Parts: sequence; C-alpha cells; structure tokens
Amino acid sequence: MEPLTTSCALKYSVPKARVFVVFLSMALCTTILCLLQLRFFKPKIKDFYSFEVKDSRGRIVSLEKYRGKATLVVNVASYCQYTDKNYIALQELHREFGPSHFTVLAFPCNQFGESEPSSSQEIESFAKGNYGVTFPVFHKIKILGSEADPAFKFLIDSSKKEPRWNFWKYLVSPEGKVVKFWRPGEPIESIKPEVTSLIRQIIMKKREDL
Repeated sequence: MEPLTTSCALKYSVPKARVFVVFLSMALCTTILCLLQLRFFKPKIKDFYSFEVKDSRGRIVSLEKYRGKATLVVNVASYCQYTDKNYIALQELHREFGPSHFTVLAFPCNQFGESEPSSSQEIESFAKGNYGVTFPVFHKIKILGSEADPAFKFLIDSSKKEPRWNFWKYLVSPEGKVVKFWRPGEPIESIKPEVTSLIRQIIMKKREDL
C-alpha cells in the first residue's frame, strides 16, 4: 500500500506545480507590461501650450501655435475702470515686441463685477474698434470655480495666484511655464523688462540652433 500512497501524492503535486508556474508566468508578464507602460506611455506633462481654447467665433484653437513665444495672457473686460488703460498698454506691448517673439492673448470674463456682459464676437469688435488691438481675443470664459477654463486654471495653479479682478496678467515662457504675474493696476513699465528678457533668450537660442 505504501507505493500507492506515494503515487497519489505525486499525482496531486503535479497540478499544483503547474498552477504555480502559470501564476508565476502571469505575474511576470503583468510586471513587464507595467514597466513597458511606464517607459513608453508616460502621461504627457501639461504646459500652457498643450491646451485647446475657442476663438471669438467658437472655433477650436490649439495654443500649440504660440509655443516658442513669450506670451502675456490676460483676463479682459469691456466695462471696467481698468479697461482703457490696460487695452492701450497691451496693444502697445504687442506692437513693440510682437508678433514674431511675443503675443498678448486676451480672454474675456464676466465673473468680476459683471463687467463683460457682451457676446464674444461683440467683445472682439469692441476691442478692435476702440483700441485697435491686433492680438487675439478669444471666446468668453469662466476662470473661477468648477467651470473654469482648463488653460486658465493651469495658469492659476502654476502661479498659485487667482485673479481677484479684471486684467490680471500672466507671463508664459516659450516652453509654456508661468514666469510671473501682474495685478491690473501695475504699470506697463514693470512688464517690459520681463518680456524683453524672455525675447532675448528666444533670440539667443535661435542663434545657437543655427
């Protein structure tokens, strides 16, 4: 009877061994797949230029077209105590430094004192007609709360500074990172040196790449 007992034990041990080998192989394959995913499918790190927005007519625009430039992003309003001064200053900046290496990007918002009640196309016409702006004026957005536009939310999260009124300005580097911000009442003279510095870096890099 003793040989029979040994034979039965072997019969039972063989399936267990096979199950263990299969389990080990599956675990190994899963580990390899996870490593490959981490190596080749890393989630893309977001920067400002990786977002899409809408123009004044509601058409999708990729901000990627502005990569490589110094960009001043502003939440604008048509009926605000800062409107005249800021639109004039922004156009002056855009005319002096743009459009090859610098641009102003205007995003209308009605969340501060309801001072931007018009439609997006009306806002664009107002800015061009009254101040001769040549920089892009995009679709009206929300920049605060759960409905905040993702691109503007990126600026706020990166700078840790949330706009408290109209005409907050965020300077974005050619790589899409927030460099500095300014409140609406700060003079244009405080912005020019920072823009000049970024443009100088852009030009130097282009020369090095030649």
